[in-house]
Amino acid sequence: MALRKALAYSKRPARPYTRISKKKGKAYIKTVPYSKIVKFDGGDYEGYRKGNHTYKVYLIAEEKIQVRDNALEAGRMVLVKEMDLGALGQYFLRVKVHPHHFIRENKSAAAVAGADRISTGMTQSFGTIIGRAARVNKKGIIFFISCTSERAAQTAKAALNKVKAKMPCKTRVIFEKIK
Repeated sequence: MALRKALAYSKRPARPYTRISKKKGKAYIKTVPYSKIVKFDGGDYEGYRKGNHTYKVYLIAEEKIQVRDNALEAGRMVLVKEMDLGALGQYFLRVKVHPHHFIRENKSAAAVAGADRISTGMTQSFGTIIGRAARVNKKGIIFFISCTSERAAQTAKAALNKVKAKMPCKTRVIFEKIK
């Protein structure tokens, strides 16, 4: 079954849901879904740690939002591909948000004949866990790229502009030179 639209989950509800109890009877979440993000860091970490990078480029959220882990992974894959083509070995990439929030869905079969035998309706409306999402505050950093040259930083800026379309909110790219 396909994923629901981002609109169904992108607006940030009041309280994050992350509860997992060690006692099976007290836990609403019986199994924890795995995160779809393969790596949170990539590129030249040693050069970044030693201070060889002179440019920073950020992707910042303009509003409070929650981003699904598959959207974050899609953005990360685009960034790695673009940066490897344009500036191989001259960048360090980090995904700054982590998908800790569990997304629930109460599946129902309202349009099917005999739906009373398939779904429970609102009698057990807690829902099943269908995925993870990351909570991002206003002005929160989603992706961070550090580069060694201005050419690599321009490549990072262009790549982040491509990633903006994959995020379920208004975002902004910030370009900064380290002094």
